[in-house]
Amino acid sequence: MPLPVHVAFIMDGNGRWAQRRGLERIEGHKKGAEIADSASHWCADLGISYVTLYAFSTENWRRPRQEIDFLFQLMLIYISSKLGSMLEEGVRMRFIGRLNELPQKLNEFTKEIEKKTSLCRKLNVIVALNYGGRAEIVDSVNRVIESGKDRVSEEDIEENLYLPDVPEPDLIIRTSGEKRISNFLTWQSVYSELFFTRTLWPDFEKEEFERILDEYSKRKRRFGALS
Repeated sequence: MPLPVHVAFIMDGNGRWAQRRGLERIEGHKKGAEIADSASHWCADLGISYVTLYAFSTENWRRPRQEIDFLFQLMLIYISSKLGSMLEEGVRMRFIGRLNELPQKLNEFTKEIEKKTSLCRKLNVIVALNYGGRAEIVDSVNRVIESGKDRVSEEDIEENLYLPDVPEPDLIIRTSGEKRISNFLTWQSVYSELFFTRTLWPDFEKEEFERILDEYSKRKRRFGALS
């Protein structure tokens, strides 16, 4: 069946998963990190080239500071523990978002990981961190203005997105039953196929992913044209 080149995940439901089990919310984030790693492997095994993971949005700063600090620490520890296997398996990791607004240690860490995995070619994993789709468009337009132009075209915006070389997502999957994209890849998602599942992210399994891909393969993507 025809597979997407780029799959993006809105990984929603970690906190609810933990609460339903009488656990602290942080336990849901730990389990969610494991599923994110598994989902990347599923994509690599199928030959999907790009995976984007919505890890932390510009709106997530409204959460309790303790939870935010834990999320950032979890990211540092978990990605560090996976670096060796990423290099062996050919996984390139990149980050998008307003990274300069992150704590200095995390900001420097993202640069280090990008540098160390820059030569990997089998799978591109993009982590959206302090990311907002509207913020990306604003940042892109400002870069165009700073270049000296007084009129902005679509091409100008596309060329100044955080990662202009990455193809637009063919498929966006959101877990937990919410049916919105929540400021995720706002510019890039205009022709993405959307799929919403009630499954909480820590319960998301390969079999469900394969069912979603099967449905994706049956959809007609015309991009405004006729079949």
